This record gives sequence, structure tokens and C-alpha cells, in this order.
Amino acid sequence: MTIEALYHLYLNSTGVNTDTRTVKSGQLFFALKGPNFNANDFAAKALEAGASYAVIDDVSYALTEQYIVVEDTLVALQQLALHHRRQFSVPFIAITGSNGKTTTKELMYTVLAKKYKTYCTQGNLNNHIGIPLTLLSVAKGTEMVIVEMGANHQKEIEGYCAIVEPTHGLITNMGKAHLEGFGGIEGVKKGKGELYRYLQATGGTAFVRSEDEVLKKECTVEKVIYYGSRGDYSWTELVQEVPVVIYTDEKERRIKTHFNGVYNFYNMEAAQCVGKYFDVPLNLCDEAIENYIPKNNRSQHLVFGSNIIMLDAYNANPSSMRAALTNFTKQEAKHKVVILGDMLELGAETQYEHEELGKWLLQQDYDKVVLCGKNMQYAAALSPKFVYYPDPELLLKDFDWDRIKHAHVFIKGSRGMKLERVLDC
Repeated sequence: MTIEALYHLYLNSTGVNTDTRTVKSGQLFFALKGPNFNANDFAAKALEAGASYAVIDDVSYALTEQYIVVEDTLVALQQLALHHRRQFSVPFIAITGSNGKTTTKELMYTVLAKKYKTYCTQGNLNNHIGIPLTLLSVAKGTEMVIVEMGANHQKEIEGYCAIVEPTHGLITNMGKAHLEGFGGIEGVKKGKGELYRYLQATGGTAFVRSEDEVLKKECTVEKVIYYGSRGDYSWTELVQEVPVVIYTDEKERRIKTHFNGVYNFYNMEAAQCVGKYFDVPLNLCDEAIENYIPKNNRSQHLVFGSNIIMLDAYNANPSSMRAALTNFTKQEAKHKVVILGDMLELGAETQYEHEELGKWLLQQDYDKVVLCGKNMQYAAALSPKFVYYPDPELLLKDFDWDRIKHAHVFIKGSRGMKLERVLDC
């Protein structure tokens, strides 16, 4: 079946799905293969659940006309997404980076939605499957689209750009994340920089923070909008880090946000820059940022009994860990406790980066440091003061909130650690 014919079926469907557990009536089901399963086996189940058609890549499963056979279901999904994207002549803004891309995306969406019908990546749908699903969820009449691109190896962003065809792009930063897949920090720069190279080749526009010398050096794009204290598209000034308080529009307005840390201020600057560039009134930009409340285990502040919890357990790498801990250290509190999980995908740098974290922790005046995970053994070995658990399950089994009272508690680890579970102890 041609992509044009498949697109006709898509237009008459209720959407696209790749998970039989959430199939809704009238959807197109794409049977995507995984490392441990063949989704062609589940095509019949998807049809039974109400899917209008099942797209498969093994003709032996095609029992009725409701089965659409293609050469490769993933490629077909991506080509369908590209075909749908090309029906729009509106800005498509791509966001990637080592840290802060999801928060920046959410803030940018909140700002742009004040003026435009805007759609953005939902949740963590920022990979080879999630990005096509994001594009196929863009409804007729949408005026702005924001697509988050996650990556852990080179050529990945390049591939996403070929599907998304972004007109604008923003890289939050290039730090020590996914070092194993990228092949070190230079590989990170090269991999993330694929967005810049696409924009340069297609005449797109890049938004770049003026104070970030790494981004400025790597940016090859001719059309650049700089934001930050040395940028043309900035009207903010950081007044306070905990919580973040800013002056905007030449100090006419003072905004107290629901974020902490200068790194979140940078995310706000990016969102404000894009809003200003697309002519969102400044007062509406400010209102959007002032009212946004962090969620999904990212920079969340929770009152938990007598304790104040800073939950940042969605992800962790050396750059984000140090930035968040530095911010936590600046907070005024009589008692401070940190609960930290492994930083994953660091490859050959795993031991070194965890040891460096341990050395830094020894210099801080925390009441208690709890370390969890196989990699954290390298930090834990530096001091008997550290409380160490080899894996999260042992931590959860032993943890008791009755031992922590009237404290500020910081929780952070890579997604695989799922440290937010300690809140259920």
C-alpha cells in the first residue's frame, strides 16, 4: 500500500496507536517489533479491541482486508508522519539538549498557547516512535507545533529532523548526558549539533542562549536569534534563585515562579524569547511563566508531612545533578537530606563521574546523604557517612519517613531508578 493510500485511511480513522492495551475504536494499529516481541502477534487483538485496520509487515498474519501489509511498520509509521507534517505550513519548533528540554518545551507551549493554537510533544514521546506519533496527533487548524527530540547516539537527531522538518530549533545545552552512546562529550556536541546543521541546510532559524559559549561555537546556522543577557530577544533579569524571581520588561513587572535554580531561569528565558519572536504580548508571556507549575517528577516541590520535598527524579546526568544540587545547597533550611540514585549511560566515565559527585557531596553540609544503585558505590566508598543501598528495592524496603522530620529533602536519579517511589514508603 502506498503512503498516500495509507494516509487516506489515517484521515478516516480516530488516530494512530502502537499499544494494544490502549487501542480505541476506529484507530490505525501499527504492529511495531521490539527486542523481545513481534507485534504482528498482537494485530488480531488490536482489531478485536476496535482498531479499524492493523498495519503489519508479515503477510502470513494478513487474515482479512483489515490487515494492511507494508515492508516495515516502523518506516511506514515514520513516512506517514512525514506526509502528515507536510500538510502544514506553520512553524515546527524542534527542541533538544542534554538537560532542560522537557521543561523548556512545556514553558514554551504555555507561552505560545496564549496566542496560538499550539500542539507539543506529550509526556516523553520524544524518540523514534514517539516523534511520529506526535506529528500524527497534530490536528487541522494548529498554528504552532513544538517537537521534543531525545537522543542517546549520533545520527539520531538527524533522522528525526528528516521526519519533523523543523523550521526553527533550540538546543538547551550540550552536557554530560548519554556519554556511552554518544562516545564522550565531543560526541554529544556532534550529535546534538545535528539540529543546527539541518537548520543551516534548510534555511531555518535557531534560538541560542547568548551566554553559552559551547552552543555559540557549535551553531552553524545563519539565521540566529540570541536570547539571554547579551541577546536581542531578552527582557528578563534574575532577581532570586530560590524560588526563581525575575524582573521582566525593563523591571515593570516582578514575577515569582514555581521553579528553583538558575538553570530553570535559562529555560524561562528560552520560552520568553520564542514567545517574543512570535509576537506573543509580553504580559501574556509573563503570565504563562508565572502560573506554570512543574510536574512529572521534574523540579516538583511537595509538602510531605513536616518535610519539604524537591522531587527531580525523572532523569540524571553529571551536568543536571551538579546544577540541581548546587541550587538545593543554596536553599535556607535547618536540616537537609539528599537521596540520590545512579546516573546511567555514562559508559567509561561511570566510575569517574560518580566519584567526582561523591567528592563534591563531602564538601556539603547535609544532615544525611543516601546513595542508591550499583554506580553509586563509587561515591559511597569515599565516606562511611554516606548511607548506601546497592539497588532501589533495598532502599524502599528499609526507608522510613519517620526518621526524617522538619527537613528539606532532595531526590534525584536516572529514570531507571524510579526514586519517586520513596514517597510511598
